[in-house]
Amino acid sequence: MELTKEQYDIINSTGNIKINAVAGSGKTTTVVEYAKARPQNSKILYLAFNKSVKLEAVKKFQEKGLSNVKVETAHSLAYKNIVFKYNYKVRHQGFKTYEVAELLKLKGNGEKHAEYIIANHINKFIAYFCNSNKAKIQDLNYLDIVSDSKAKIFVTTFYDYIEGQTRLLLSKMDKGEIKITHDFYLKKFQLSNPKLNFDYILFDEGQDASPAMLDVFLKQKANKVIVGDTHQQIYGWRHAVNSLEKADFRTYHLSTSFRFSQDVANLGMEILNWKNHLDDYEPLSITGKGENKEHKVKAVLARTNLGLLLKAIEYVTEKKKIKHIYFEGNINSYTYADEGASLYDILNLYNGKNRLIRDKLIKEMKDLDELEDYIEKTEDVQLGLMIEIVREYGNEIPSIIKKIKSKHVENDEKEKAEMIFSTVHRCKGMEYDAIQIVNDFITEEKLEKLKTDVKAENISISKINEEINLLYVAVTRTKNSIHIPQTLMPKDFPKSAQIHVMRVESEKEKSERRIIEKTKTKSTNSKKKAYSIEKIREKHNGAYRPWTTELDDELTVMYCEGVNVRDISKHFERTKGAIRSRIKKLELEELYG
Repeated sequence: MELTKEQYDIINSTGNIKINAVAGSGKTTTVVEYAKARPQNSKILYLAFNKSVKLEAVKKFQEKGLSNVKVETAHSLAYKNIVFKYNYKVRHQGFKTYEVAELLKLKGNGEKHAEYIIANHINKFIAYFCNSNKAKIQDLNYLDIVSDSKAKIFVTTFYDYIEGQTRLLLSKMDKGEIKITHDFYLKKFQLSNPKLNFDYILFDEGQDASPAMLDVFLKQKANKVIVGDTHQQIYGWRHAVNSLEKADFRTYHLSTSFRFSQDVANLGMEILNWKNHLDDYEPLSITGKGENKEHKVKAVLARTNLGLLLKAIEYVTEKKKIKHIYFEGNINSYTYADEGASLYDILNLYNGKNRLIRDKLIKEMKDLDELEDYIEKTEDVQLGLMIEIVREYGNEIPSIIKKIKSKHVENDEKEKAEMIFSTVHRCKGMEYDAIQIVNDFITEEKLEKLKTDVKAENISISKINEEINLLYVAVTRTKNSIHIPQTLMPKDFPKSAQIHVMRVESEKEKSERRIIEKTKTKSTNSKKKAYSIEKIREKHNGAYRPWTTELDDELTVMYCEGVNVRDISKHFERTKGAIRSRIKKLELEELYG
């Protein structure tokens, strides 16, 4: 790849620098070339965001013959310096709510499940402290990160007890009385004020660094380079901070994307312009130079596990001939909450079969209403999403999950997948030929409504900006084309051959469809037939519109890019039967199936 002037300026720079790099701009390539241009006897540390990025970076540095570069993640560096030294035992999954309650012998005040709610907040307080740059628990106010009104009332009532028990649990870890968490040894590493023996430290994905790791990085004497994308910050909920804004270094930019075209670049820039609705925003400039024409690697990307799972259910139900699908990350993680409760536990609670529930916390609940009360006081979003899935699909869930898992391929066979499914958080750093965006992201309409309905002091601009970033990250995963719901499109965005806008069912239409599907019966009564035809005409405006060459081409593109029949029917405002009939007429299954 021929380097740009921006890349050459970075490679030839001196002193501490920060690089603001747009999606697909070759930041890793730039950092590798930067390292190559440094003296061969210099010691260089490259800090990667996670293990998969670390492995990819190791490969790239080795290909360039750079044996003087050490590649680590923040956690692998901390692990080597802390866990071995103190002979700690690490608990890889963290402590579940009920385990914290048992370990600390927590007591409530008679309020239902108070000990579990307290335990949940202790876990979150520990994560908040361990990712911070503070020296003591008392230096933080946990209420700063509690937003739900019911949760705030609960935490305020029990604050001293929650803080005291949080300190006690950390003390037990520190003394080795219990296993430690990943967050704990990273925090202990930061508090030890380590001196890293390197001449250069290259810190990747700086927009999602924890304050603890940023503190370690900034205190080093080495020449420092921090690289990231301000608008790809999507881990604020894990207490990450945008280190590019915190580091007072000379700024360089990588504004040319080699991944996608200018049309996709324009879409990304317009989405980021939504930030103007709530705050002053300096527009970003992206030049798109991607020229990929392939449609081999296709992906469905969602904001939430729920949105993704619902789309996967539609996909395996509609696409009967699909043999192989793949979920980024562990497929089982999509049916489990972080603390271990499974979708099946929630389903058993829904059915009143508490004896079959494995998770101790869920087993304590009388019914879904009681669990929802717990969720309100703890802000446990994942459990809330699981309840939504159970209420939507009920006892169909086991057979649906079984069908999805039967088609899922393992990591080493990923290339066999006819469709890849992922949330945005799991596909960070990934790219695909064609993508379909699920309709569960923030919209411009919601932003405008929020500005009208909510008092300014109650709006968290950082959280809203992160929601906008999530959609920006999603659309910039493509190397070629995008299928995006019309609700997610910026207003007055021009038509593009690479950006296919999909019609979205209104809530009224969705409600009507569900009623029709539930009451659908076979009838030979001609009057009923006539009635149903009228209903079809009324509901599907395009049902009897002639197919043109342009419409056939549009249908062919959507079929080739893996869009399911339900979404195609919504887009063309025709019945699913009409779409299947046209697919058959055009022999798309034979040609592209």
